[in-house]
Amino acid sequence: MKKTITLALAVAMASGTMMAQSYEAGDWILRAGITTVDPDASSDKIDLGIEGVPVLEADVDDASALGIIPAYMVTDHWGLELLAATPFKHDITLAGKGLKLDAGETKHLPPTLSVQWYPRGGEQGWQPYVGIGLNYTTFFSEKVDSELEGALGALIGAVDADLELDDSFGFAAQAGVDIPFGENWAFNAGIWYIDIETTAKLTAKLEDGTKVPVKFDVDIDPWVYNIGIAYKF
Repeated sequence: MKKTITLALAVAMASGTMMAQSYEAGDWILRAGITTVDPDASSDKIDLGIEGVPVLEADVDDASALGIIPAYMVTDHWGLELLAATPFKHDITLAGKGLKLDAGETKHLPPTLSVQWYPRGGEQGWQPYVGIGLNYTTFFSEKVDSELEGALGALIGAVDADLELDDSFGFAAQAGVDIPFGENWAFNAGIWYIDIETTAKLTAKLEDGTKVPVKFDVDIDPWVYNIGIAYKF
């Protein structure tokens, strides 16, 4: 399989060198593919203040969605790109000293605007690029998992619980390449590192209406990967 992929990319690069137009000022490039957010997560220590319950930490699993990534060439070598996608859905866990709980889930959108440099801009063939930018991540549709709700019910008599995550601003860095296989079409592979930090608020609700909130910071800091195709207008 690896040999087949390597051969296909080699053929694409060779054919693209002869067929593909160069990226030039005024061009629009639309990239689309499968985008995966792979968090390198860490969190504050979470002390629920309950005897027998260890100090916990939060973790966030990876998720994939459809990436839609337009770019505009301001000059032959400089462009602007917006990383956009359909919503990502992540599961959240709490773990510590042999205890692991499915804590909940959240959806998010991470639009990221980057300034890109194309060292081969103006030349035909494959087009590598690097970029830096600013990310805004908005979280929504947060839910507490039934496993955590059950644990809170058993430990403190909670009858319900809510989870909220603050939105985040942070810097991003990226690298990628378009490998042409026609005059306007190319294979695309891209990678980003995004600084995403949020404050989580878990609120347990007791039967008498009392609310027991716990706040903790979570550094999500994902690597983001996209594999797909690109079309130049």
